[in-house]
Amino acid sequence: MELSGKRVEKIAILCGGSSSERSVSLNSGLGAKEALTEAGFHVELRDPSNKEDLIALANNNYDVAFLCLHGHGGEDGTIQGFLETIGLPYTCSGVEASALAMNKSLAKMAYERAGVPTPVSVTLKKDQPYDCAVITATVGHHCVVKACGEGSTVGIYLVEREEDLEPAILRAFEYDTTVLVEQFVVGDEYTVAVIGNDELEALPIIQIIPQDGFYDYEAKYAPGGSQHICPAPLPEERAACMQAYAKMAHRALGCRGVSRTDFLVDASGKPWALETNTVPGMTSTSLLPDAARAQGYSFAELCTKLVAFALER
Repeated sequence: MELSGKRVEKIAILCGGSSSERSVSLNSGLGAKEALTEAGFHVELRDPSNKEDLIALANNNYDVAFLCLHGHGGEDGTIQGFLETIGLPYTCSGVEASALAMNKSLAKMAYERAGVPTPVSVTLKKDQPYDCAVITATVGHHCVVKACGEGSTVGIYLVEREEDLEPAILRAFEYDTTVLVEQFVVGDEYTVAVIGNDELEALPIIQIIPQDGFYDYEAKYAPGGSQHICPAPLPEERAACMQAYAKMAHRALGCRGVSRTDFLVDASGKPWALETNTVPGMTSTSLLPDAARAQGYSFAELCTKLVAFALER
Protein backbone atom coordinates (compact mmCIF):
# COMPACT_ATOMS: atom_id res chain seq x y z
CA MET A 1 0.00 0.00 0.00
CA GLU A 2 1.24 3.51 -0.82
CA LEU A 3 0.74 6.27 1.77
CA SER A 4 2.11 9.82 1.67
CA GLY A 5 4.09 8.86 -1.42
CA LYS A 6 5.84 5.93 0.28
CA ARG A 7 5.37 2.19 0.01
CA VAL A 8 4.24 0.54 3.25
CA GLU A 9 4.34 -3.23 3.39
CA LYS A 10 5.31 -4.16 6.94
CA ILE A 11 4.34 -2.49 10.22
CA ALA A 12 5.70 -3.19 13.69
CA ILE A 13 3.18 -2.54 16.45
CA LEU A 14 5.07 -1.67 19.62
CA CYS A 15 3.21 -2.70 22.75
CA GLY A 16 3.82 -4.13 26.19
CA GLY A 17 6.88 -2.46 27.65
CA SER A 18 7.72 -2.42 31.33
CA SER A 19 5.53 0.40 32.69
CA SER A 20 2.61 0.08 35.09
CA GLU A 21 0.36 0.21 32.01
CA ARG A 22 1.82 -2.89 30.35
CA SER A 23 -1.41 -4.89 30.30
CA VAL A 24 -3.38 -2.02 28.77
CA SER A 25 -0.64 -1.54 26.19
CA LEU A 26 -0.79 -5.21 25.17
CA ASN A 27 -4.55 -4.90 24.67
CA SER A 28 -4.04 -1.74 22.61
CA GLY A 29 -1.54 -3.60 20.45
CA LEU A 30 -3.99 -6.41 19.76
CA GLY A 31 -6.71 -3.90 18.86
CA ALA A 32 -4.43 -2.02 16.48
CA LYS A 33 -3.20 -5.27 14.93
CA GLU A 34 -6.74 -6.31 14.08
CA ALA A 35 -7.51 -2.91 12.54
CA LEU A 36 -4.29 -2.66 10.52
CA THR A 37 -4.63 -6.24 9.28
CA GLU A 38 -8.16 -5.40 8.14
CA ALA A 39 -6.70 -2.38 6.33
CA GLY A 40 -4.41 -4.70 4.35
CA PHE A 41 -1.05 -4.31 6.10
CA HIS A 42 1.34 -7.05 7.17
CA VAL A 43 1.64 -6.51 10.91
CA GLU A 44 3.82 -7.91 13.68
CA LEU A 45 3.70 -7.22 17.42
CA ARG A 46 6.99 -6.21 19.04
CA ASP A 47 7.60 -5.67 22.75
CA PRO A 48 10.44 -3.20 23.50
CA SER A 49 11.00 -4.85 26.88
CA ASN A 50 12.49 -7.79 24.92
CA LYS A 51 16.01 -7.22 23.59
CA GLU A 52 15.32 -9.50 20.61
CA ASP A 53 12.43 -7.29 19.52
CA LEU A 54 14.60 -4.17 19.73
CA ILE A 55 17.21 -5.89 17.56
CA ALA A 56 14.52 -6.78 15.03
CA LEU A 57 13.46 -3.14 14.88
CA ALA A 58 17.05 -1.98 14.45
CA ASN A 59 17.54 -4.39 11.54
CA ASN A 60 15.20 -2.18 9.48
CA ASN A 61 12.75 -4.92 8.58
CA TYR A 62 9.81 -2.56 8.95
CA ASP A 63 8.44 0.47 7.16
CA VAL A 64 6.67 2.05 10.14
CA ALA A 65 6.43 1.54 13.90
CA PHE A 66 2.88 1.89 15.23
CA LEU A 67 3.04 2.96 18.87
CA CYS A 68 0.71 1.38 21.40
CA LEU A 69 3.06 1.84 24.34
CA HIS A 70 1.58 3.59 27.37
CA GLY A 71 3.37 5.06 30.38
CA HIS A 72 7.10 5.27 31.05
CA GLY A 73 9.29 4.23 28.16
CA GLY A 74 6.45 4.53 25.66
CA GLU A 75 4.92 7.99 26.00
CA ASP A 76 7.80 9.92 27.53
CA GLY A 77 10.09 10.17 24.49
CA THR A 78 12.29 7.16 25.33
CA ILE A 79 11.17 4.78 22.57
CA GLN A 80 10.76 7.76 20.24
CA GLY A 81 14.45 8.57 20.68
CA PHE A 82 15.39 4.97 19.88
CA LEU A 83 13.27 5.00 16.72
CA GLU A 84 14.82 8.32 15.66
CA THR A 85 18.26 6.81 16.13
CA ILE A 86 17.56 3.79 13.92
CA GLY A 87 15.68 5.89 11.35
CA LEU A 88 12.32 4.11 11.60
CA PRO A 89 9.22 6.32 11.09
CA TYR A 90 6.70 6.05 13.91
CA THR A 91 3.20 7.16 14.78
CA CYS A 92 2.27 9.80 17.37
CA SER A 93 4.45 12.62 18.65
CA GLY A 94 8.20 13.08 18.65
CA VAL A 95 10.71 13.00 21.49
CA GLU A 96 10.25 16.52 22.86
CA ALA A 97 6.45 16.65 22.64
CA SER A 98 6.12 13.20 24.18
CA ALA A 99 8.33 14.12 27.14
CA LEU A 100 6.55 17.45 27.61
CA ALA A 101 3.03 16.02 27.53
CA MET A 102 3.96 13.13 29.83
CA ASN A 103 5.02 15.58 32.53
CA LYS A 104 1.72 16.95 33.83
CA SER A 105 3.36 19.98 35.42
CA LEU A 106 5.26 21.05 32.29
CA ALA A 107 2.21 20.37 30.12
CA LYS A 108 0.14 22.73 32.25
CA MET A 109 2.79 25.41 31.84
CA ALA A 110 2.52 24.97 28.06
CA TYR A 111 -1.27 25.27 28.29
CA GLU A 112 -0.98 28.51 30.25
CA ARG A 113 1.44 30.03 27.74
CA ALA A 114 -0.92 29.13 24.90
CA GLY A 115 -4.01 30.49 26.65
CA VAL A 116 -5.63 27.12 27.35
CA PRO A 117 -7.42 27.28 30.73
CA THR A 118 -6.18 24.75 33.27
CA PRO A 119 -6.83 24.41 37.03
CA VAL A 120 -4.50 26.11 39.52
CA SER A 121 -1.80 23.75 40.77
CA VAL A 122 1.35 23.38 42.86
CA THR A 123 4.32 21.22 41.82
CA LEU A 124 6.29 19.35 44.49
CA LYS A 125 9.70 17.67 44.34
CA LYS A 126 10.45 14.65 46.50
CA ASP A 127 13.72 16.04 47.86
CA GLN A 128 12.32 19.52 48.61
CA PRO A 129 10.25 20.64 51.64
CA TYR A 130 6.61 21.69 51.25
CA ASP A 131 3.91 23.11 53.49
CA CYS A 132 0.45 21.56 53.24
CA ALA A 133 -1.16 24.72 54.66
CA VAL A 134 0.40 26.80 51.87
CA ILE A 135 -0.71 24.24 49.27
CA THR A 136 -4.32 24.23 50.43
CA ALA A 137 -4.31 28.05 50.55
CA THR A 138 -3.38 27.95 46.86
CA VAL A 139 -5.51 25.12 45.48
CA GLY A 140 -8.15 24.62 48.21
CA HIS A 141 -8.89 21.69 50.53
CA HIS A 142 -10.70 19.80 47.79
CA CYS A 143 -7.91 18.92 45.37
CA VAL A 144 -6.34 16.18 43.28
CA VAL A 145 -2.85 14.79 43.92
CA LYS A 146 -1.14 13.36 40.83
CA ALA A 147 2.14 11.61 40.16
CA CYS A 148 3.49 13.82 37.39
CA GLY A 149 4.72 11.18 34.96
CA GLU A 150 2.07 8.46 35.20
CA GLY A 151 -0.96 7.80 33.01
CA SER A 152 -4.25 5.89 33.21
CA THR A 153 -4.95 7.60 36.58
CA VAL A 154 -2.10 5.63 38.16
CA GLY A 155 -0.85 7.50 41.24
CA ILE A 156 -3.82 9.90 41.38
CA TYR A 157 -5.70 10.60 44.61
CA LEU A 158 -8.75 12.72 45.41
CA VAL A 159 -8.43 14.80 48.58
CA GLU A 160 -11.40 16.44 50.33
CA ARG A 161 -9.88 17.39 53.70
CA GLU A 162 -6.59 19.09 54.54
CA GLU A 163 -5.58 16.25 56.88
CA ASP A 164 -5.76 13.82 53.94
CA LEU A 165 -3.38 15.84 51.77
CA GLU A 166 -0.07 14.71 53.28
CA PRO A 167 -0.86 10.95 53.02
CA ALA A 168 -1.98 11.41 49.41
CA ILE A 169 1.25 13.25 48.53
CA LEU A 170 3.35 10.50 50.09
CA ARG A 171 1.47 7.83 48.13
CA ALA A 172 1.94 9.77 44.89
CA PHE A 173 5.67 10.07 45.57
CA GLU A 174 5.82 6.27 45.47
CA TYR A 175 5.20 6.55 41.73
CA ASP A 176 7.23 9.62 40.79
CA THR A 177 9.74 12.09 42.20
CA THR A 178 7.52 14.98 41.04
CA VAL A 179 3.93 15.40 42.25
CA LEU A 180 1.25 17.83 41.13
CA VAL A 181 -1.43 19.07 43.53
CA GLU A 182 -4.26 20.53 41.51
CA GLN A 183 -7.43 22.43 42.35
CA PHE A 184 -10.49 20.17 42.07
CA VAL A 185 -12.96 21.41 39.49
CA VAL A 186 -16.53 20.28 39.99
CA GLY A 187 -17.93 19.45 36.59
CA ASP A 188 -18.53 16.94 33.84
CA GLU A 189 -15.69 15.06 32.15
CA TYR A 190 -15.00 15.27 28.44
CA THR A 191 -12.19 14.33 26.08
CA VAL A 192 -11.28 15.66 22.65
CA ALA A 193 -9.08 13.80 20.18
CA VAL A 194 -7.13 15.71 17.54
CA ILE A 195 -5.56 14.10 14.49
CA GLY A 196 -3.17 15.50 11.91
CA ASN A 197 0.21 17.18 11.58
CA ASP A 198 0.10 20.68 10.11
CA GLU A 199 -3.63 20.60 9.35
CA LEU A 200 -5.55 19.48 12.43
CA GLU A 201 -8.95 17.83 12.72
CA ALA A 202 -10.73 17.75 16.07
CA LEU A 203 -12.91 14.65 16.35
CA PRO A 204 -16.34 14.67 18.01
CA ILE A 205 -16.23 15.30 21.76
CA ILE A 206 -16.87 12.40 24.12
CA GLN A 207 -18.58 12.89 27.47
CA ILE A 208 -17.33 10.40 30.06
CA ILE A 209 -19.72 9.28 32.80
CA PRO A 210 -17.89 7.01 35.29
CA GLN A 211 -20.09 4.42 36.93
CA ASP A 212 -18.71 5.18 40.38
CA GLY A 213 -18.23 8.93 39.98
CA PHE A 214 -14.45 8.96 39.42
CA TYR A 215 -12.75 8.09 36.14
CA ASP A 216 -10.12 5.80 37.65
CA TYR A 217 -8.26 2.79 36.24
CA GLU A 218 -11.25 0.45 36.58
CA ALA A 219 -13.61 2.96 35.01
CA LYS A 220 -11.27 3.33 32.05
CA TYR A 221 -10.60 -0.31 31.27
CA ALA A 222 -13.22 -2.54 32.90
CA PRO A 223 -16.26 -3.35 30.72
CA GLY A 224 -19.12 -1.18 31.94
CA GLY A 225 -16.80 0.93 34.08
CA SER A 226 -17.90 4.11 32.36
CA GLN A 227 -20.34 5.35 29.77
CA HIS A 228 -19.11 7.22 26.71
CA ILE A 229 -21.52 9.60 24.97
CA CYS A 230 -20.30 10.63 21.54
CA PRO A 231 -20.96 13.15 20.21
CA ALA A 232 -21.33 14.76 23.63
CA PRO A 233 -24.65 16.58 24.20
CA LEU A 234 -23.20 20.08 24.14
CA PRO A 235 -24.35 23.34 22.52
CA GLU A 236 -22.55 23.82 19.21
CA GLU A 237 -20.70 26.94 20.37
CA ARG A 238 -19.47 25.26 23.56
CA ALA A 239 -18.33 22.18 21.67
CA ALA A 240 -16.46 24.30 19.12
CA CYS A 241 -14.70 26.15 21.96
CA MET A 242 -13.49 22.91 23.55
CA GLN A 243 -12.32 21.53 20.21
CA ALA A 244 -10.40 24.76 19.60
CA TYR A 245 -8.71 24.43 23.00
CA ALA A 246 -7.78 20.82 22.19
CA LYS A 247 -6.10 21.98 18.98
CA MET A 248 -4.31 24.73 20.91
CA ALA A 249 -3.06 22.18 23.44
CA HIS A 250 -1.89 19.88 20.61
CA ARG A 251 0.11 22.72 19.05
CA ALA A 252 1.39 24.10 22.35
CA LEU A 253 2.94 20.73 23.20
CA GLY A 254 4.26 20.20 19.66
CA CYS A 255 2.20 17.05 19.10
CA ARG A 256 2.09 15.24 15.77
CA GLY A 257 -0.29 12.66 14.36
CA VAL A 258 -2.71 12.36 17.24
CA SER A 259 -3.42 13.61 20.73
CA ARG A 260 -6.32 13.43 23.15
CA THR A 261 -6.89 16.18 25.71
CA ASP A 262 -9.07 15.65 28.77
CA PHE A 263 -11.29 18.44 30.10
CA LEU A 264 -13.58 19.20 33.00
CA VAL A 265 -16.43 21.61 32.29
CA ASP A 266 -17.69 23.56 35.31
CA ALA A 267 -21.23 24.76 36.05
CA SER A 268 -20.67 27.97 34.09
CA GLY A 269 -19.73 25.98 30.98
CA LYS A 270 -16.02 26.81 31.10
CA PRO A 271 -13.69 23.97 30.02
CA TRP A 272 -10.52 23.27 32.01
CA ALA A 273 -7.74 21.23 30.38
CA LEU A 274 -6.31 18.52 32.64
CA GLU A 275 -3.80 16.62 30.52
CA THR A 276 -2.96 15.53 26.99
CA ASN A 277 -2.34 11.91 26.00
CA THR A 278 0.06 11.49 23.08
CA VAL A 279 -0.44 7.72 22.68
CA PRO A 280 -4.18 7.21 23.13
CA GLY A 281 -5.45 3.73 23.90
CA MET A 282 -6.55 1.34 21.19
CA THR A 283 -8.51 -1.16 23.30
CA SER A 284 -12.14 -2.14 22.77
CA THR A 285 -13.17 0.43 25.40
CA SER A 286 -10.78 3.20 24.30
CA LEU A 287 -11.90 6.73 23.57
CA LEU A 288 -10.03 7.54 20.34
CA PRO A 289 -11.66 4.76 18.27
CA ASP A 290 -15.05 5.83 19.66
CA ALA A 291 -14.52 9.42 18.51
CA ALA A 292 -13.25 8.30 15.10
CA ARG A 293 -16.36 6.17 14.54
CA ALA A 294 -18.56 9.16 15.35
CA GLN A 295 -16.66 11.11 12.69
CA GLY A 296 -17.31 8.33 10.16
CA TYR A 297 -13.89 6.66 10.28
CA SER A 298 -13.69 2.94 10.85
CA PHE A 299 -11.00 1.65 13.21
CA ALA A 300 -9.03 0.47 10.18
CA GLU A 301 -9.32 3.88 8.51
CA LEU A 302 -8.21 5.64 11.69
CA CYS A 303 -5.11 3.46 12.03
CA THR A 304 -4.29 3.96 8.34
CA LYS A 305 -4.49 7.72 8.82
CA LEU A 306 -2.06 7.52 11.75
CA VAL A 307 0.41 5.58 9.61
CA ALA A 308 0.10 8.19 6.86
CA PHE A 309 0.73 11.00 9.34
CA ALA A 310 3.86 9.17 10.53
CA LEU A 311 5.24 9.09 7.00
CA GLU A 312 4.57 12.80 6.42
CA ARG A 313 7.17 13.83 9.01
